[in-house]
Amino acid sequence: MSNTITWDEFEKVDIRIGSVVSAEPFPQARKPAYKLVIDFGPDIGQKKSSAQITVHYTPEDLEGRKVMAVVNFPPRQIGPFMSEVLTLGFADEDGAIVLAGIDKKAPDGARLM
Repeated sequence: MSNTITWDEFEKVDIRIGSVVSAEPFPQARKPAYKLVIDFGPDIGQKKSSAQITVHYTPEDLEGRKVMAVVNFPPRQIGPFMSEVLTLGFADEDGAIVLAGIDKKAPDGARLM
């Protein structure tokens, strides 16, 4: 188990849902990854993310898919690409990432409560 945090600390992490607008291979990344453009609705807009999710997903699988991401980390330079949000997922038994998601409809930009 990891270190305990306070509720106030948790509230600082801004996790939102968005729709993948585009996904393309990112051959310059050290580990296999895709470059994603994710729409978080009118308040946040479209943001870019580098995601190491190539084992379970193709770019075609991702376009239009709802994903969860941390939207309030500072941007991170990954090779020639600036990743603006952290797309969330969990490692499967082999260490490949499975995307975190929701099972019902929610609008782009909705915050994790």
